[in-house]
Amino acid sequence: MQMGHTAAVEPTILSPGIRTFKPRRSRITPRQARALTSPGWHLLTSETLSKAWESNRPVILDIGFGSAGPVVELARHFPDQTILAVDVHTPGIGDLVDRCSTEDIGNVFIIEQDVLELIPRLPRAVAGVRSFFPDPWPKARHHKRRLAQPRVLDAMATVVEPGGYWHLATDWPEYAESMIETFSTNSHWSGGMINRPDWRPLTHFEKRGIREGRPIIDVWFTRN
Repeated sequence: MQMGHTAAVEPTILSPGIRTFKPRRSRITPRQARALTSPGWHLLTSETLSKAWESNRPVILDIGFGSAGPVVELARHFPDQTILAVDVHTPGIGDLVDRCSTEDIGNVFIIEQDVLELIPRLPRAVAGVRSFFPDPWPKARHHKRRLAQPRVLDAMATVVEPGGYWHLATDWPEYAESMIETFSTNSHWSGGMINRPDWRPLTHFEKRGIREGRPIIDVWFTRN
């Protein structure tokens, strides 16, 4: 299977040119490169997305997973779920494809795409969404790039089934407050701050936040 690259198109949810992530440049290892170019079923394209629903397990959309470890942990902890992991960081994607292949992880599918481009193309609804430590974009002039904002919440509500959820975590208190306020004014969602679930894996950005003395805040919102 070829790499999961898709044609470059502008997101249809936010204004053209607005991205919710910062491009990260890091070297791809030979192992990751082999994983991305070897035959396999874990890596999807827009044309093969429907494979994630073939098992009839509930599909959980994992946005911006960054590295393989947390996704693998969640896949093992929730074997009755299918994880659709989306990111734009090619080395992390290659790492996750490799680990799923070599460690016989059968309930993870991966796609390399901006989630704002992916949402309108999902063939079926998802049972939940996970966004752990999305870029906080702390400067006020960059708040338009945050993932948790009204237009994205509205779009996500169209693909999360009623009773489904969106679980987010951040180490920026101001961003957590903004999330809660934004969700509270949206009729599609209800919820708020929760205790950190024991099953949620530590992520790279979470570990850095802890080292730098920032509080870790989890929020959970249910699709009405």
